[in-house]
Amino acid sequence: MIKFFRKIRFDLMAKNKTGKYLKYAIGEIILVVIGILIALSINNWNLNRKQNNAEKAFLQGIKTDLKKDKEYIDLIIQLQKPKIDVFDLLNSELPEFNNENEIAVDSLFKIYFTSQRTFYPISGSFQSAVSGNQINSYKDKVITSSLIKLYNTTYERLIDNGKISDDRWDDLSRKYSHERRIGIHENMSDSQLSELLDDMYHHFVHMRWYQNQLTDANTEIDEILEKIE
Repeated sequence: MIKFFRKIRFDLMAKNKTGKYLKYAIGEIILVVIGILIALSINNWNLNRKQNNAEKAFLQGIKTDLKKDKEYIDLIIQLQKPKIDVFDLLNSELPEFNNENEIAVDSLFKIYFTSQRTFYPISGSFQSAVSGNQINSYKDKVITSSLIKLYNTTYERLIDNGKISDDRWDDLSRKYSHERRIGIHENMSDSQLSELLDDMYHHFVHMRWYQNQLTDANTEIDEILEKIE
């Protein structure tokens, strides 16, 4: 094609047809410009297509991760609820307990002293998009800004408070490891039981606060999932 245009150009110059040559040259330039614009348009279309596909894949990965996070949060809340109910009951009714219902008291304490779990998110999809700086190029800024807040603020706060809860739980379970093994109520005086409740309260207050944070995070996750198609 280039040789064909070049031959026409040489023929016009050889025949000294300057006017026609100029018209031809202008036409050739226009064709070249049009070709460049078409090539750029195709390239931009291809880039946009790849970008859209990458964003869709990212959102589907995030959707899967958030659903798993929500399931785990629900599990933690479910495991914590009996502990909260038990402490409320012991804190209000313990003075009424006596030697005739030691077994019932021990059962309540055992419920509270069952192992606990704290939340750590699944962040593979989000971290991959952040590390490659792809998240800043995604078109849906409403969703991406919501995700950045969730992972960088809400989740970070949950992780920090989860560590505090774990530390308080470790202190409590270590201090009363003997009582947990042989029975909480056995051979404990009223003052010792009162001290136990005080120590439990130190853990309980933060556990209840942590559960409220988990519930708020669940709501935030639901709002984001509603935005993802």
